Amino acid sequence: MARITMIAAGGHSEMAVLVGASSTGKTRACWEAVQPLIPLGWRLWHPFDPTHAEAALADLNRVAPHTVVWLNEAQHYLGAPAGLGERIAAALRSLLTEPARSPVLILGTLWPEYAAVYTLNKTGQQSNYPQVRELLAGRLIAVPDAFDAAAIGVAKAVAAAGDQQLTHALEHALNGQVTQLMAGGPELLHRYHTASPPGRALLNAAMDGRRLGAGLHLPITFLEQAAEDYLTDDEYDALDDDWLQSALDQLATTVHGNLAPLRRTRFRSTRRNTGAQQAGPTYRLADYLEQYGRQERKPLCPPTSFWKAARDEFTDPETLDHLAWAAFSRHRIYWAYELWQKAVEAGSVTAMHRLAELRMQADEPEAAENLLQQAADAGDAHALLWISEMRERSGDHEEAERLAQQAADVSDTFGTYGYVRLAGIRMEAGDREGARDLLKTAVDAGDVEAMHRLAELEQASGNRESAEMLLRQAMGIDDGEALLQLVTLLEEAGDHAEAERLARQAAHDGAPYYLHRLAELRAEAGNREAAEELLQQSLAAGDVDALDVLAQLAEEAGDHEGAEVLWRRLAASGPFAGALTHLGEIRAKRGEYEEAEALFRDAAAAGDQGALYFLAELREQAGDRVEAERLAQLYDAGGSVRALFRLAQLREKAGDRAEAERLAREAADRGASGALYRLAQLREKAGYRADAERFAREAADAGDADNWLRLRSSGQNERPDTFLGRLWPHGLDPDGTPSAPW
Repeated sequence: MARITMIAAGGHSEMAVLVGASSTGKTRACWEAVQPLIPLGWRLWHPFDPTHAEAALADLNRVAPHTVVWLNEAQHYLGAPAGLGERIAAALRSLLTEPARSPVLILGTLWPEYAAVYTLNKTGQQSNYPQVRELLAGRLIAVPDAFDAAAIGVAKAVAAAGDQQLTHALEHALNGQVTQLMAGGPELLHRYHTASPPGRALLNAAMDGRRLGAGLHLPITFLEQAAEDYLTDDEYDALDDDWLQSALDQLATTVHGNLAPLRRTRFRSTRRNTGAQQAGPTYRLADYLEQYGRQERKPLCPPTSFWKAARDEFTDPETLDHLAWAAFSRHRIYWAYELWQKAVEAGSVTAMHRLAELRMQADEPEAAENLLQQAADAGDAHALLWISEMRERSGDHEEAERLAQQAADVSDTFGTYGYVRLAGIRMEAGDREGARDLLKTAVDAGDVEAMHRLAELEQASGNRESAEMLLRQAMGIDDGEALLQLVTLLEEAGDHAEAERLARQAAHDGAPYYLHRLAELRAEAGNREAAEELLQQSLAAGDVDALDVLAQLAEEAGDHEGAEVLWRRLAASGPFAGALTHLGEIRAKRGEYEEAEALFRDAAAAGDQGALYFLAELREQAGDRVEAERLAQLYDAGGSVRALFRLAQLREKAGDRAEAERLAREAADRGASGALYRLAQLREKAGYRADAERFAREAADAGDADNWLRLRSSGQNERPDTFLGRLWPHGLDPDGTPSAPW
């Protein structure tokens, strides 16, 4: 942080966002970081009224040089609904890059779960927060949950100089969690554990509401109704008439740091109704208890009163959608439907999609189309495309094309994508000419994917020249996939010179992959000598990755020794320890376990964490379970829990069911989503139905149900064949009993 401050003081705009759990000192670190700027005349701006997001968006364009923009709890800005978060992120990016407004310093804090959502970028999936992800790239600073040995040593030195509060914290903190202790976290936990039954019921309802997607401000009407089933029959019968107010008064009493377990929130009279605002009183759960609840209550599904209260009392469509997803992922299908239906009534296009998918799975296409039509009437292009595909499959091609064009008119994002989708359906039906006509329409509009699809169709029909022309047209739009497809087409057609020319040009421009692929094509055609010559030339030009391709070709040709030499050479040439791991996998598959283990150990020593995974498996197979688990734990410490569950699978296969369960539970505790669910599937296959149901129910309770709304934009009447769907076709009630047909 000191470096960031120095850069800003030197006249350059900077941004940093501290990421850490509640009460880890993020805000204090930011405050200390701005202190050197005060004597230099810097100002601090904290946008918060009428709401954090609205205040930021309204005045970001007025931020002048030498300003610290204070975004504490940055999720209130970057995660704001209705696209506000994306607009704020775009405005912040502009602020950082405008020379006339430099220097500015933007400081923010985030919990890890929010940072993970904003920066998620799964291959092949569009990010929900593209502007936020770009803004945060390279600007996140992790704050550890606890002091390490070095930090403890520094803290002890400061404490010894007379800081009595720090001395007390060091003496009583567990696992290095000094800042949490100083912030009052343990006292909050004590208040939670010693609360009266109605007080604890309110806190449990609030914890579950926050962890499953409800907003910060929880309506008292929700908390009151939700709390009922968190009480036993005796506790419920013993409630006084004024139990609610008594419990709220108890929970509003603050602990150290002026923190209350559950405190009343007030909306300012100047604050506009944002849609998520509730009409009556609202309460906010302490951050520390929220994080505690997210971890400790993860295996628990809330009771019926929670879901009923959520349906009855929440009105914000985004909140309803979050809670509906939480119900669906717990196989509480009835309540997912009820919550999405409430969101539909509030005008949520997203909920219309969700319910349409459920209707399609229930083989109710007319009801699904009615929902999609509602979304389409609201201007949703996704819904138009889906209806278009339904029309196409029913044979109404003219209406399908009209709807696809309407989707393109509604949203520039889709363009002629609808025509490409319709062409795919016609191809499935064997109508090649109909598909060709649709693709030509999309190609004329400049659709690159259509160029690919039509090129494939032309090539399959023997029209090589037309296919080549289309691919060159796609290449002109800077499409690397078209180049790869064209190189393949030319090579297979015998035009080796042109294929090589294009591949070499790409390699010269910094993309040797195309030359690698050309070499593989020549090897596949039986011309291994020509393939190796290309790769040797590429290697001589500094393309070290060519060693990997050469090694693979040698291995496929049966030259195991030659392949090993090449892979060892690759491993020695830089950060390619994975080459040794790959070689170890090959040795293990051939039954050469000692040689494989030696290679894995070399790879692990060279820094390839994945080699530990394979080492653990080898030790397990050799009967050395202690070492296998030690290696698995080391691998898991690197951020993955695959190894533990893989060991569980091996022990399950060996008949050691108790050990398999222990390992699977440990994997689940360490964050392996679905570990118990997959163990349930193994037990079902082995004929242990009772075990299968027990583990599947636990997985569902924790939100690991393998329920997928698979049918978006597919337009097909199919019910996904999921494991839980076979066990309990109508879902589960909140208490875990199978639901009756509804």
